[in-house]
Amino acid sequence: MSEPLPRNLVPTTTPATSTGTRPSVIQLVFREKGALYAAYIPLFTDGGLFVPTTRDYKLSEDIYLLLSLPDDPQRYPVAGKVAWITPANASGGRTQGVGVRFPSDEKTRLLKLKIEEILGTSISSAKPTQTI
Repeated sequence: MSEPLPRNLVPTTTPATSTGTRPSVIQLVFREKGALYAAYIPLFTDGGLFVPTTRDYKLSEDIYLLLSLPDDPQRYPVAGKVAWITPANASGGRTQGVGVRFPSDEKTRLLKLKIEEILGTSISSAKPTQTI
């Protein structure tokens, strides 16, 4: 059973254009390490994050994240793809949203390493997350 969505995770969505040609932009602000832990997806080879959203997405849809990490003033742009979908009213009380897979590039590889450095040993914790 997952924990409720942390209050210190602030997703903000900018919808795609009416033609649907541009990916949506979601700003994720992680103010605490616990919120980042709950959203991080280490099972994806290149890393990824769970994004709480009520918007309907399709698998492999492009999604653009502007990511802010705890105690870091820099914003990290990530052009990811939807890799899984948690629908509304999912079993176990899971939060509706999407799992976004990071792209396989050097810039994002460094971001993945930074996230894992922030999480430290908690990355191997048995504490429930919003992911798996």
